[in-house]
Amino acid sequence: MNYLILYFEFFKIGLFSVGGGLATIPFLQDLARKYDWLTLTDLADYIAISESTPGPIGINTATFVGYNSGGVFGGIIAVLGIVTPSIIIITIIAHYFQRFNEKPFIQNGFYALRPAVVGLIGAAGYEVAKVSLFHLEKLTETQTSVSIFNFKAIILFLIIIYLMKRFKKHPVVYLALGAAVGIIFKF
Repeated sequence: MNYLILYFEFFKIGLFSVGGGLATIPFLQDLARKYDWLTLTDLADYIAISESTPGPIGINTATFVGYNSGGVFGGIIAVLGIVTPSIIIITIIAHYFQRFNEKPFIQNGFYALRPAVVGLIGAAGYEVAKVSLFHLEKLTETQTSVSIFNFKAIILFLIIIYLMKRFKKHPVVYLALGAAVGIIFKF
């Protein structure tokens, strides 16, 4: 394991994932395609675990990927890589923000980032749904379009959406419910 490559890959992810942890998912998918550190299925599992554990999803996922690829030290290196750009950028912004925060150019720049963040999060949601709800690799094996659907996951997804609309409980309740169903029925 080359820790320097691990650090710089996560540094790039931290540098360009504006908008929070969900915005890191497309970059992590590219990482999965580029290296054998993880598969897209592993990534979907890491995202699910990261969503259900305390802490930011980007940091949690970086920890899991780093640990999976390089042990405890790999997890530390990945986390350092993903947070370093934020530390540098926030330090620079904090230094100059008082002078420039009222400038229309700065306000427009922050306003212009919003659609990009929505696009990144939408792309991430699409990719997670593609891995979780569909088996696209089975299409080439069976040549039938029905085989690509993960019916158990789709039914569970629809049931949880229905329950969320009907009972309006805290999202943790539905995470726990989904985890319990997954464990019991071995999704």
